[in-house]
Amino acid sequence: MISTGDLRKGIAIELDGELWQILDYHHIKMGRGSAQVRIKLRNIKRGQTIERSFQAGEKWPRAILEKRPVQFLYHDGDDYHFMELESYEQFQLTAEQLGDATNYLTDGMMVDRTSHGEETIGIELPISVELKVVETEPGFAGDTQSGAKKPATTESGLVVNVPIFVEEGDTIRVDSRTGEYQTRV
Repeated sequence: MISTGDLRKGIAIELDGELWQILDYHHIKMGRGSAQVRIKLRNIKRGQTIERSFQAGEKWPRAILEKRPVQFLYHDGDDYHFMELESYEQFQLTAEQLGDATNYLTDGMMVDRTSHGEETIGIELPISVELKVVETEPGFAGDTQSGAKKPATTESGLVVNVPIFVEEGDTIRVDSRTGEYQTRV
């Protein structure tokens, strides 16, 4: 069980028979009465985000999520195919189940499979991902404005704002949490 005093961002709890991930929380103490906790939650399966208030000291069952390394193989249409590294078992997830993670997946990439019981919930990407630039405008001499940026399309279809010195064919490192350019590799 997890109580309001043990809350942390990213923890998964079971609430009303569903899995929820804690995105943010605030302890609120009014002048009279007991303290309350306002929690912003995201439904792990459906992606829905809600805010709810609870009395301080309330408890919920903590959801046990298992993470195992898997390899992304390929995608065809809206189906993304992965392989377990230990058993070589293959499974697939839809683009809807993966959400924004589809923008960072490249063939052969290693990710973590998140599951609850026998059901696969999704995948967890590494913090930074290396992607090849397939299309961008050329940077011209004289474009020396400090911090000048231009859009670049990567092999996965993600469009990232990059410095003007990045060219087609370059490999860049992108933060998978924010989608921002980090460095040229």
